[in-house]
Amino acid sequence: MRIIIYALAFYAVTTITVAQQNRIEITNPSTPVEDSKPNSGTVPDAHVISSRFDSVLVVRFKYQTDLLAGMDSLVKQYKIHNAVILSGIGSVRNYHIHTVSNRTFPSKNMYVKDLSAPADILSMNGYIIDGRVHAHITLANADKAFGGHLEFGTNVFTFAVITIGVFRDGIDLSRVDDKTYR
Repeated sequence: MRIIIYALAFYAVTTITVAQQNRIEITNPSTPVEDSKPNSGTVPDAHVISSRFDSVLVVRFKYQTDLLAGMDSLVKQYKIHNAVILSGIGSVRNYHIHTVSNRTFPSKNMYVKDLSAPADILSMNGYIIDGRVHAHITLANADKAFGGHLEFGTNVFTFAVITIGVFRDGIDLSRVDDKTYR
């Protein structure tokens, strides 16, 4: 009888542990030269890039699709080089995101993964830069809204709809998310 009680207790503890949120903080690789680089007078405070859309894509992802993997696949399939993620709605079965977790260089990211937490997608935005997806997502559950950079392992629940504005060829977005361009 005691063996059964211990086995049930062990099962309950491991089941609860598996369903918990996982957090990992990672320091981004950099060099002291990059980190201590002062702002340059030749780099404007606001860098403006002007273009027009070549097309606007409304993309619906189905149940259990990995959202970031699906977006990566779409970018390759449609040969999208540079675009803006205009909006996103839907729901997810689980999530994997990261957020910045400090204020000094080198920067650190807090990766948050919950394999058992469903949430609504309140919004999504970001860019596709030279074929690389840089997406941010805002999620909500019954208690709070939260978000960050979208990571692989965020899987669609009911559906997800993402709207992407594809820029005309020739636009250069390479400096948009370059922390050293200062």
